[in-house]
Amino acid sequence: MTAAHGTPTLRCQLTYAGSTQTLEATPVANPYPAAAVDVGGRFRFKAVMVGDGTQLDYIKLYAYLDTRRQPVLVQQITYLPPFAATASLTGKQFVYAGEVERELQYECSLQGVAP
Repeated sequence: MTAAHGTPTLRCQLTYAGSTQTLEATPVANPYPAAAVDVGGRFRFKAVMVGDGTQLDYIKLYAYLDTRRQPVLVQQITYLPPFAATASLTGKQFVYAGEVERELQYECSLQGVAP
């Protein structure tokens, strides 16, 4: 999958407890240093796009429940090219975790990539 123009960008809307934040990710060569972001003190979310400025190899999304001991992975999704040429790469996702089934919602769109 090649870049249409500019740098490919993955934009994710993360919602927990009625509060929404935006996370943007751009391609990296090494996925391991990518940090997960805090979502409402209950979840952590990481979006990783591996590739260079001209080609994407894959996209991985990780959702973690933030526990007292350590974050616990509750969802991991991998997207491979060719990526869907739609407004939303992921569709609206609902992740439930923890003793009281807390809800994380997210939706990601991919921009700057030719189908």
